[in-house]
Amino acid sequence: MSTGLIKNLLLFPLLSAFLVSVTVTPLVIFLYRRLGWVEDPQKTHRPKDTHTYPVPRGGGIPIYLSLLVTGIIFLPLDTQLKGIIAGITIMAIIGVADDRLDLNPYLRFFLEFLAAGFVVISGIGIRFITNPFGGVINLSPVIATLVALVWIVFLANIVDWAKGFDGQLPGVVVIAGITIALFSLRYSADITQWPVAILASITAGAYLGFLPYNFYPQKIMPGYGGGTLAGFIIAILTILSTSKILTGMVVLGVPLIDAVYSIIRRISTSKSPVWGDRGHLHHKILDEWKWGKRKAAIFYWLITGILGGLALSLNSRQKLYTIIMLAVIIGGLLLWFDFLKSYSSQSGPDKRSKT
Repeated sequence: MSTGLIKNLLLFPLLSAFLVSVTVTPLVIFLYRRLGWVEDPQKTHRPKDTHTYPVPRGGGIPIYLSLLVTGIIFLPLDTQLKGIIAGITIMAIIGVADDRLDLNPYLRFFLEFLAAGFVVISGIGIRFITNPFGGVINLSPVIATLVALVWIVFLANIVDWAKGFDGQLPGVVVIAGITIALFSLRYSADITQWPVAILASITAGAYLGFLPYNFYPQKIMPGYGGGTLAGFIIAILTILSTSKILTGMVVLGVPLIDAVYSIIRRISTSKSPVWGDRGHLHHKILDEWKWGKRKAAIFYWLITGILGGLALSLNSRQKLYTIIMLAVIIGGLLLWFDFLKSYSSQSGPDKRSKT
């Protein structure tokens, strides 16, 4: 692989997206503070929040503009790119509206399916699934459309849930984007993989430029727009070539399994699966292990980096086994945290008055 190809498919798009994001983000911080659009934990009192002072939630704006500008510069403006632009535009609008109005989760879900619909209509879909044990599973047009829609919306939300504290989300997304870009570069002889590598690099650059402002102590939060845009784009990247779906699932294994566990936990306790709480793995790390946010963010990056390296070196069957192993480890850890909490509450001092 030539050095020129690496620069054109990886370095130039990444650096360009970084420059747009790192330049626009402070402007958004200034605008949101000027307008008073800040998230004040003293007023909202939401259990899932970890910040302790007023912070703007407008991170979706600089990330969207970075994706849009650099995408138009480096990618051909074909039907697929137009569908992606329409999709991320709707996602960005949802994010800005949520920053201000705190939209109902079910309304957001409906609008997300609309955004994903533009992507699928443009020709980005899952027509078949590679069987890790050999062969492929062909999908009918209707099933293929439904699977693609659900996958895009699902990944958008589970990645959004991985923004529990300063720097957690952008670092994970940078690693995921670089992993997918490097995976695509392996097949650079196939020019259809070039746009995938470029878009993955742009995604990594957009979140890398946002990271300095979100790292502890954060000056701006990703907000719903920045969180869901990450999952939305990564989902698109994973289905542009079906061999990347398992790659994406491995590198995002921690937030993916954490999200599935949270959904099961909420449903089993007769709660809505979409309303946030303080039961995610990152909350447990902060509350039970008493880690600082800086240390916890670096821990998440390190685990994601290790999983990214594995995703680049394993075959499909090994990736499936890795996901199963992660499910056992992370699921067991979350169950252990819940057991300790339950045991602590049951064995605590008896606060009843003595007679």
